Amino acid sequence: MGIVCLPIYGLKMKKMINNIMFRLLGTAAMLSMTTGIIAAPKKLLVVTVTKGFRHGSIPTAEKVLGQLAKSSGAFEVDYVRNDEDMKTKMTLESLKKLDGVIFANTTGDLPLPDREGFVQWVKSGNAFIGMHSCSDTFHGFPAFVDMLGGEFQTHGAQATVECLNQDLNHPAVRNFGESFTIHDEIYLLKSFHRNRVHGLLTLDKHPNTRVPGDYPIAWCKQVGSGKIFYTSLGHRNDVWENEKYQAHVLGGIRWALGLAKGDSEPQDTRYRVSQEEKKEGFKPLFNGVDLDGWKLRNSDGLKSWSAQNGMLVNEIPSGKHGTDIVTNSKFRDFVVRYEYMIPAGSNSGFYLRGRHEIQILDDYKNGKLNSGGNGGIYSFSAPSKFVSRKPGQWQTAEATIRGDLVTVMLNGVKIHDGLKVDRSTGGHLDENVDQPGPVMLQGDHGAIAFRKIRIKPLQ
Repeated sequence: MGIVCLPIYGLKMKKMINNIMFRLLGTAAMLSMTTGIIAAPKKLLVVTVTKGFRHGSIPTAEKVLGQLAKSSGAFEVDYVRNDEDMKTKMTLESLKKLDGVIFANTTGDLPLPDREGFVQWVKSGNAFIGMHSCSDTFHGFPAFVDMLGGEFQTHGAQATVECLNQDLNHPAVRNFGESFTIHDEIYLLKSFHRNRVHGLLTLDKHPNTRVPGDYPIAWCKQVGSGKIFYTSLGHRNDVWENEKYQAHVLGGIRWALGLAKGDSEPQDTRYRVSQEEKKEGFKPLFNGVDLDGWKLRNSDGLKSWSAQNGMLVNEIPSGKHGTDIVTNSKFRDFVVRYEYMIPAGSNSGFYLRGRHEIQILDDYKNGKLNSGGNGGIYSFSAPSKFVSRKPGQWQTAEATIRGDLVTVMLNGVKIHDGLKVDRSTGGHLDENVDQPGPVMLQGDHGAIAFRKIRIKPLQ
């Protein structure tokens, strides 16, 4: 009997041991998972001390940040509301207990116990988050401005703007889709370098005048091992109460704390034609980053053209005259494609061979067809159809010139079809209309921005 029972007893013991081990391993796995879920929240300090203008939205900002901390469970907040708080809660020793600091609408030179040490603390691997007038803080402390990535210069009247989303996958802005319309006080910034930050939100026109240009709204960056998130939005109470803005702030905080993944590398603004157009023989005329390949028509003219975030922008100060700009290369027969945007009341032109002007004009409200209207061959032929878009919107154009025949597409509609243009059209470089010439952009009449200018020489 013993010989028979021992194997059975051994088999039962083995099963019991296996069951116990399985349960222990399962319990360990559950404990491991639970530990990940209830990991201790990060600790953030919310600073609302001001030494300059004090925003009326600060109490709302404090309330919202506290609510976001509680609802997300990702972090806890403590507040620095006065000089004494700052002197005790922001010593280097106190900072060692924190994961990050938020400057919510701070202004002026704050009484930090150790300014340089604070910057180094961020660079050592901590988070720094700034909202709105955070960029109006420490103007005389270059290390802080460099760390943040930009500096408040001025602002106009509060305005409704369409913020363009520069990274649809970043946690700070992916809830917006391609754009986000909001009414707020919009800052104009200085000490900003597009190639040193990862853009999140921007404007492609001035918030008040609507003149084309690069006007950053929000960005992130890495300094040393630390992460920076800044948004210039947040002047108004209703902005802080806006759920989309709160998602914007929460996403930026989570990213800066390392709780959400997102890119921090500066975007490449260099323009490259699509693979399809490259196969067709197109090449860029404007590279998106500088004026390489272009020169002023008059070398002593006002340098009104600049490359801004992928755009070729002509800005003319009040009372001044801009300057036409031409390509160094010359072309005879070609197809050229481009996009342009003008503010209300502006006037410009795109010259084929430097001699035949395709008129660019804000005539949206006028709605009349004439040779001086948008898309017309200036002083020569009116477009066949009125297809102008509103000022402030991008318009697309394609022009083909072969011999003295010109075809033009504007906003997807053919408005000139094999038109014989056998003379110059005003404002031209010379009368040699059948000879190769440069592409010329008119800059002495009004503000304008071009982008995605590419050309295909024809045999």
